[in-house]
Formats: sequence, structure tokens, C-alpha cells
Amino acid sequence: MIQGFPRMWIRLQEDIDTILRKDPAARGRLEVFLCYPGLHALIWHRLAHRAWAAGLITPARFLSHLGRFFTGIEIHPGAIIGRRVFIDHGMGVVIGETAEIHDDVTIYQGVTLGGTSLAKGKRHPTLEKGVVVGAGAQVLGPFTVGEGAKIGSNAVVTKPVPAGATAVGNPARMILKAEERAPGEELTGAAKTKEEFLAYGVSKNGDDPLIKAMHGLIDQAIAQQQRIEQLEKQLSKGKAQPDCGDSVDCEELKALNKLVDN
Repeated sequence: MIQGFPRMWIRLQEDIDTILRKDPAARGRLEVFLCYPGLHALIWHRLAHRAWAAGLITPARFLSHLGRFFTGIEIHPGAIIGRRVFIDHGMGVVIGETAEIHDDVTIYQGVTLGGTSLAKGKRHPTLEKGVVVGAGAQVLGPFTVGEGAKIGSNAVVTKPVPAGATAVGNPARMILKAEERAPGEELTGAAKTKEEFLAYGVSKNGDDPLIKAMHGLIDQAIAQQQRIEQLEKQLSKGKAQPDCGDSVDCEELKALNKLVDN
């Protein structure tokens, strides 16, 4: 324990620095140490995880239970959590036994990293470096959320998320950043993680793709209706060929007039 104290102290310093960097409401190191339940939950988890790794199953579960009681954040002692992880607000967060959280991940309140299988083995998700999980999101299953990916608030994710993508909706749909790839090229490498930190997984590169598609269909239907109304007005003036130039609408109008003449 004494030999591990310097490492625990370094980890604690990193965690406090991470909170100061990512939360503009944090105004000092003492305030963060005393008043941030996400930080306290990580301290409890490190104690519980060490006991779990030593085979002290019941003491480990009891320590995690105490951590849940004091912080409102439930982390199974078997979960693996990396460095500089930030659990913001944190109330209602649940992290399952086989979950893996890599470095620099941010998790907001109400998030579940859960399993959908009763079988032994890997049941919970893996969050790679730099992932942001928005409030209320449910990430369910033994898959990987790729490096630098973002999961929007209240999304329900049950399949892998590519690195650098944003998952939104229920069931979650993927938004890939077009400006980071050539046509037909998938996001790769460190370019996926260059974007600045975005709180709650809110993406600047667009809305839910399904909603965007619906808006596109609505706009197209309105444009077609306006075109039909314009042609009807021209036809109602008589069968004479209109003098309207060479536009596409004019060609269609001439064809309709010819059809009426016949």
C-alpha cells in the first residue's frame, strides 16, 4: 500500500487537473477535491478494484457499495478504468463488471454501461480513449466505442461506434464527419481525436441523420407542390404556348399544353 501511494497521488492530481480543464464551474483544487462526487467515486473504485484483483471479492463489493452510497455512482469493482477519466455530476451512473474505460473518457450523469447477456465473460462495452458519453445514454453490450467517438444524450447504443463518429437517437444512428475524410474513405488514425472537447457529446457537424433525411423529403415535396401549382396557373390561362424561355419548367409546361391540345 505504501509503495502504491505515490502512484495514487499522481493519479489524483491528474484527475483534479482534468476536472479543472473540462469543467468551467470548477474554481480551485480544494473545491474539486471536496465537492466532486465523480472524483470520489474513482477513489472508492480504485480501492475496491485493488481488493477485487487480490481475490477479496466480498470486501471489494462492499467498498463499491459504500462508494455508491456516498456518491450515487455505481461502479463494479471488476470494471477497468484508465487515467484522467471524468465523471461529471455522476448521479445515476452505472458501470458494469466487464466494462473497460480507457484514458481521457468523459461520462455524464445517468449513463449506463450495461450488458444484455446473462452468459459469463465479456458483457459490457469498451470505451476507447477520448470518448464522450452524454447524459442519460445507455451503452449496452460487449462492443467497442472507438477512439474519440461521442454518444449523444439519451442515445441507446447496442452496436459498435466507429472512431470519431457521433451516435444519436434510439436506436442510435451514426454521424460520420465528412470533412475528415475523402469520398468513400473511412475515418482513420489520430485525425479522429483532433477535435476539441465537446460537452455532453453534442456534435457541431449535424443533427440526427434520420431527421435530416425527413427534412430533405419535406423540402422536396414543398418544391414539387409549388411547381405543380405554377403549371396549373399557366394552363388555366389557356392553351396557347407560353413565352417563357428555355427553362426546365417552361419545357414541361409546353409538353402539358401539347397533351391538352391532343
